[in-house]
Amino acid sequence: MALTNTHIQNAKPRETVYRLSDGQALWLEVRPSGTKTWRFRYKIAGKGAIFNLGEFAPSKGPGHCSLEMARKLRNEARELVKKGIHPGHDRKSKLREQVKENRNTFQAVAEEWIARKEKNWSAGTADQIKHVFKTDIYPALGKLPIRSVTPQDVLMLIQAVDTRGANSIALLIRQWISAVYRFAVATLRAESDPAAPLQGAVERNRTKHAKALSKNEMKRLLQALRTYGGDPATMCGLELILLTFVRTIELRAARWAEIDFKNAEWRIPADRMKMREVHIVPLSHQAVSILKSLWAMNGHREYLFPNKRDHKRYITATTLNRALERMGFLGEGSIGFSAHGFRATASTMLNEAGFRSDVIERQLAHQERNNVRAAYNHAQYMDERRVMMQSWADMVDDIGKETPNTALNFVKALTFQAA
Repeated sequence: MALTNTHIQNAKPRETVYRLSDGQALWLEVRPSGTKTWRFRYKIAGKGAIFNLGEFAPSKGPGHCSLEMARKLRNEARELVKKGIHPGHDRKSKLREQVKENRNTFQAVAEEWIARKEKNWSAGTADQIKHVFKTDIYPALGKLPIRSVTPQDVLMLIQAVDTRGANSIALLIRQWISAVYRFAVATLRAESDPAAPLQGAVERNRTKHAKALSKNEMKRLLQALRTYGGDPATMCGLELILLTFVRTIELRAARWAEIDFKNAEWRIPADRMKMREVHIVPLSHQAVSILKSLWAMNGHREYLFPNKRDHKRYITATTLNRALERMGFLGEGSIGFSAHGFRATASTMLNEAGFRSDVIERQLAHQERNNVRAAYNHAQYMDERRVMMQSWADMVDDIGKETPNTALNFVKALTFQAA
């Protein structure tokens, strides 16, 4: 006679184990402790065996096996027996697969992908990718099994990042997640890329070119730097990026090992440069003076600008811009000048002063399309670049004076002429 839920619930424990049959080799075993367990008896190759289907409990908590579930599991077990498969062996195999699947979280696969790829990235690129994964991607997707992440999960993440105003990061996140999934598919840990259908889900903002300072704006900035009450190292950083007009990541990640005080040069290694070639920055007297002041503060560290919370890392991408915000040059109601704008400022003023555009572009580390010419220019322009960088520092000093010598023509200091 088939069992009912009422019959099962009313079954009281006895002094010894007894069984209630549901038919088709399924029964409920009732123990003196009150535990009620579903059992299924079967034979394979003439040998009998018993398969434990689970426990019946009054409330549907974790692990609860109802009458309906027991019958379903019994039917599935019978199908396995017909194929000569022990249901217990099948359960253990599936459990091992599930454990393996749980270990293949998105974070585990992503970190494996990063480890494989970072040898081909610059230090700045590697730091940026790791930082974004740690702060944005892992909190949202990191603990999920790699196969369980859906396009909806990825969409919610990139939309949240875009909403907070980080449009370019949102676009990069979709690309990086897609790259992780291509790796996961290639290593048989995923079947598809949930980020692939989302191309275009977040639109790229219109590119805004970095604002260049006018002479009057630069004068105000130089005056603000003199009275800046923030971190002295940050002030040195702003002054140094003004005089050298390197990219912000090139400044932030600068190491003391790159600074040659004797020859007044800063050699930035290729792995930190956008164009993947060593970049030499001739240092003006003013730049050397700033570096010596900075050495007194941070000379015992690896980086010129160590992170205050972790000295083994350098300052974040926002440090310089936050200082500009506090001085009123960036943010709501300001002129909208960011640290990247120092490059545009130097380029504009040096071109206006009459310095050769080839020399300026080379110092900006812009790519030379002709590789032969690039190698020639690298050596040929160095003397001109030294003169130009010192003239630029003098020009900045003059702009910062209370009564600048507006008649001074700095291009007169340039003794080299185009061939």
